[in-house]
Amino acid sequence: MKTEKKPLNSYVISITLVATLGGLLFGYDTAVISGAEQSIQRYLIDSLGLSSLVHGITVSSALIGCIVGGLISGYFANRIGRKNSLIIAAVLFFISALGAAYPEFLFFEVGEPSIGLLVIFNLYRVIGGIGVGMASALSPTYISEIAPQEVRGRLVSWYQFAIIFGQLLVYFVNYSIAKGQPIAWVNEIGWRYMFASEAIPAFLFFVLLFYVPETPRYLASRNKKDKAMNVLTKINNSKAKAKMIMSDINKSLSASEATGKLFSYGKTVIVVGILLSIFQQFIGINVALYYAPRIFESMGAGQNASMLQTVIMGLVNVIFTIVAIQTVDKWGRKPLLMVGSVGMAIGMFGVALLAQAEIFGTWTLIFIIFYTASFMMSWGPICWVLLSEIFPNKIRGQAMAFAVAAQWAANFFISSTYPPMMEFSGPLTYGFYGLMSVIAAIFVWKMVPETKGKSLEQLENIWLKGKAE
Repeated sequence: MKTEKKPLNSYVISITLVATLGGLLFGYDTAVISGAEQSIQRYLIDSLGLSSLVHGITVSSALIGCIVGGLISGYFANRIGRKNSLIIAAVLFFISALGAAYPEFLFFEVGEPSIGLLVIFNLYRVIGGIGVGMASALSPTYISEIAPQEVRGRLVSWYQFAIIFGQLLVYFVNYSIAKGQPIAWVNEIGWRYMFASEAIPAFLFFVLLFYVPETPRYLASRNKKDKAMNVLTKINNSKAKAKMIMSDINKSLSASEATGKLFSYGKTVIVVGILLSIFQQFIGINVALYYAPRIFESMGAGQNASMLQTVIMGLVNVIFTIVAIQTVDKWGRKPLLMVGSVGMAIGMFGVALLAQAEIFGTWTLIFIIFYTASFMMSWGPICWVLLSEIFPNKIRGQAMAFAVAAQWAANFFISSTYPPMMEFSGPLTYGFYGLMSVIAAIFVWKMVPETKGKSLEQLENIWLKGKAE
């Protein structure tokens, strides 16, 4: 195992950590709503007599921006590079944090809810969502194009760890803001502090991005071969190895089969990427993340207790993401995905059966934690690892954009339909997520290739062979 650890010099670690801040902000932005959603419901939904569907859409409005951000990420990644595109995402995070905290700025009076204010609040959330969508495509792409192949799975998995850490961090922030305060204060002021707190990591991300390099594969695609060689040499601690990798990159970029069009390598790679993204959402994980306090409150916990249980769930998520990081380059991608799918199915079917029997308590909490732990050791990090690996160099930017946009569209559908689905039937809702977990396991078994230990350029041959057949 010493040969695997050798490439992890301080240079690789430092630039990977900066890139993972995109994941931290992804997690922070998408989970900050969990502590504020009931305050937002009272302020902008119930006070205006609006429906549960409008509530669901408001909670999930950032996801509309995520779809847009995912779609445009490929254009920006190819035009101005991975690094500069991430800088734009950081700016969007910062604007969204302050805007969502004080949506009344310039045009509205505090304490006077209106449809216009609801629209402006959602607009700021959409702006943040665009940043999330861009970062969710660009951060893992950046890491995969920087990482030595022996540890690529581990380093890209740190991106998922950063997402979970961002979610856990905001759970602590939300809990700290609400702790000891009357509900009236949280509903009036506390939720604003929750959103505004995101401006701090957003500014840090913006500043640090000026100190990392562009990826060698993007530099090579722009004929900046000397700069690409310099980065590869620093990453691999070896000029000889850098020359070998550079040779493979050049062959990949000049391959006659790869014209740069989306389907240059056939349709299968695109379909697999999109289905990976869709299944990651249809198994229902973001319902557990976005609505965690409300789910625990429905089990009889008070507001503070439900937020504390959410923090506990976040700690479990961190632990099992580390399990994935430690095993992804040893066990491979497919085994982890299939084991995780089975675990998630058990967790969701367990919650569904308990809900049907109207049993809420410790066992429900255990099944929810078992479900999220199974996700965090599998679909959470491994989906991002595979998406960053499977697309060939010439189409990676645009293919990743479509896959991530599909992921956010599926996320929006699942998250926004959760409240009305629960109104119809809780057991059927959780049963649906369990069924999706079973189908996801079958999909991985039948269609997803193993990518462990192969260079990004070697992986292109899988799709070229499939196209030839």
